[in-house]
Amino acid sequence: MPIVINLDLILAQKKKRSKDVADAIGITEQNLSILKTGKAKAVRFSTLEALCQVLECQPGDLLSYEPDYTIRKK
Repeated sequence: MPIVINLDLILAQKKKRSKDVADAIGITEQNLSILKTGKAKAVRFSTLEALCQVLECQPGDLLSYEPDYTIRKK
């Protein structure tokens, strides 16, 4: 998938535990794990905002775009 979620990297840099962040933003650890592994199909802006607030970062720190050149344009 061309959109990459760098949540695990940011958590490590900020020395934050998944459980603590999940509790702080009001989601389950399982849902945070789904985000960390890139298995999420969507992210609510409210969740993204809460992550940025708790981790003191910008959305661009959490998300990046890596082109997938195997995708064919129609």
